[in-house]
Amino acid sequence: MPQPEPSEPVFSGTYERSLDAKNRASVPSAWAKGDGCEFFVIPHPQDGYLMVMPPGEFHATEQRILGSAVSAQEKRHAIRLFFSNAHRVSTDKQGRVLLPDQHVAGAELQGEIVFVGAGRRFEIWSKRRHEANTAENTAAYQRVAVEIGL
Repeated sequence: MPQPEPSEPVFSGTYERSLDAKNRASVPSAWAKGDGCEFFVIPHPQDGYLMVMPPGEFHATEQRILGSAVSAQEKRHAIRLFFSNAHRVSTDKQGRVLLPDQHVAGAELQGEIVFVGAGRRFEIWSKRRHEANTAENTAAYQRVAVEIGL
């Protein structure tokens, strides 16, 4: 019996792409169904890549901030920075998204980039940073895999 489709998309896989001169990149076709798929692009606060979320995950992240144990003042600051750094993007007829200039510069994206599935969201990395991050974190992934019996 076939499994029902989840209500929220699941982003999996790794896809190498090129960023064009206008800062456009093709979203993997499995992740964007046609023209006008909407996402929010936000720089990761520490790791130098872009987080890309569908609207449902974007709003769920806001709720996680509001429900966190930090002070009301810290929540306000986090919400302000989260929303002020977020940009809404949509796929065009070719399945591309136009990435904001300041996000491209901050994540050091140029030429070859990598789309990385991360469950309820996906990430956009410079190829160089992605390779370095993968090399640095492979041992931790292997330890977790053993721990959970993967």
